[in-house]
Amino acid sequence: MKIAVGAAKGVAFLHEAEKQVIYRDFKASNILLDSDYNAKLSDFGLAKDGPEGDDTHVSTRVMGTQGYAAPEYVMTGHLTAMSDVYSFGVVLLELLTGRRSVDKSKVPREQNLVEWARPMLNDPRKLGRIMDPKLEGQYSEMGSRKAAALAYQCLSHRPRNRPTMSAVVRVLEPLQDFDDIPIMPFVYTVTTEKEKETPSPSPSPNNNKEKRRVLLESGHPHRNYHRRPHPLTKSPKSPRPHSNSHSHSHSENERHHHRNRRSSSSESDSPPSHN
Repeated sequence: MKIAVGAAKGVAFLHEAEKQVIYRDFKASNILLDSDYNAKLSDFGLAKDGPEGDDTHVSTRVMGTQGYAAPEYVMTGHLTAMSDVYSFGVVLLELLTGRRSVDKSKVPREQNLVEWARPMLNDPRKLGRIMDPKLEGQYSEMGSRKAAALAYQCLSHRPRNRPTMSAVVRVLEPLQDFDDIPIMPFVYTVTTEKEKETPSPSPSPNNNKEKRRVLLESGHPHRNYHRRPHPLTKSPKSPRPHSNSHSHSHSENERHHHRNRRSSSSESDSPPSHN
């Protein structure tokens, strides 16, 4: 609204000057903004002196930008201050909807912004359909209704039904102080590593090395959760089975022990020898 108020004041100054000046090419690209969003008008190449005396209009060759020029000016070439009011209504509609006056990328019925949006400006139930979706509902509902009603008046097909630019300024200035903005919850979406990674049928070793390097740099070293025990490490749960070499040496010791017993028994049973 601050931009709209600043631009409206600029056009009102031209219309109320001692010698009236009609801008004739008021459009969004001719509004300059400083770091504080203060609006200033530029490019007065098509500006024209207003009617003098008893004249109601200035007859001139039709010039301007498509989508911003008033319909009566395009059809007859009659230029009045109300032509600038219509152009301001187009810019105000652009601020409300976030769309351009003419957009060929839209479907045919929505390419001309005024023809598509004007019928819904006076209907509070349909106003939400044309409001800029990027605002995400963070705007004054009452202020948007008043601004839409003002745009509807500025875009009237009858020049006499349009307000003067001074009246436009008086309507817009209070809208800057509206504070009935709904408070919406703040949602911050975090993208996980799994969502960032794109699954591939055959990952290359270089990709695996890169992932391992990223994990190490982020402070999460690579962990092998399915680590196999070393073959020389004893398992505390299951005892280690006897090997074949151990059982073989045990049987050899048993046979040697029995052999000794047999030899000692045979010696004890033999008769003593006589010298």
